[in-house]
Amino acid sequence: MKPREQKSDVPLLLCDPRNGDPVFKWEPLDPLAILQPRRFNYFTILWIQEGRGRFHADLSEFRFRGPALLFSNPYQTLFLTPHSPLRGAILRFHANFFCIETYHEEVGCNGVLFNGIFGEPQVPLDPPAAAEFAELIGHIENEFRSAGLAHSELLVSYLKVLLIKATRIKLDRRMPSPAPSAAAAGAAKSPALLRLPELIERNYQSMHHPGDYAALLNITPKALGKLAKTHFGKTLTELIRERILKHAKWQLLHTRRPIKEIAAEVGFGDELYFSRWFKRGTGASPTTFREFETAIRGGRNLSM
Repeated sequence: MKPREQKSDVPLLLCDPRNGDPVFKWEPLDPLAILQPRRFNYFTILWIQEGRGRFHADLSEFRFRGPALLFSNPYQTLFLTPHSPLRGAILRFHANFFCIETYHEEVGCNGVLFNGIFGEPQVPLDPPAAAEFAELIGHIENEFRSAGLAHSELLVSYLKVLLIKATRIKLDRRMPSPAPSAAAAGAAKSPALLRLPELIERNYQSMHHPGDYAALLNITPKALGKLAKTHFGKTLTELIRERILKHAKWQLLHTRRPIKEIAAEVGFGDELYFSRWFKRGTGASPTTFREFETAIRGGRNLSM
């Protein structure tokens, strides 16, 4: 079966530094601006100082309650459904400003805060941590307003500190749910669930059907799907889709390999179908994604 698709009519709002678009942005959290699905080619951090609701990332959704930090990857569909008034800020940065793939050893957030498949894209904060992040984001806001000497260098420093501290908190806490249900607690102990991430990592290029993984784990597809949704907040199909997209995007960004070759590598014999599937997942065709990002990065992304 072909991997599940999502609608591609979500607006894609691209940062293009060649046109003077800022590569790092701070703005207050405007509830009206985040109610509709949007895609950006920025890494996005939502600082929820107060309020609660649901955070929608592509086909997945997660409950949140402030104070918390929420994270979204470039080209990912993003919007919030507030359940109470929200207060906070939005930080967006492009790889031209700070590339977490290049500096992942330095800040450790790649695969933890961003580009993670199996973890929730949020970091709940206790009162001391919330106060620390409020102060740090306040410094970023003040720097945007003053734009003094060494403006960019100082902003990079603040951003690195924010990412490092958030990564440490998430790794230390292993992201337990604020109020885990009995079903979630039981799911966490399931042998099938413990093996699932490894199986997807090993087989996503050739196995796209949830039933394939259920058969390997000797469990029904329905039962495995329920476990995945309960524990990861995503369907099994979505977990597989995200891993395929992560691989394809990396290859398109960092190599010159033909699209047909990349498509075949992740199990698509039809390059045209792969291109349509990729566009539904990112808002851009593989060719547009590669050419645009390479152009605005001046080719620095082509590491291989």
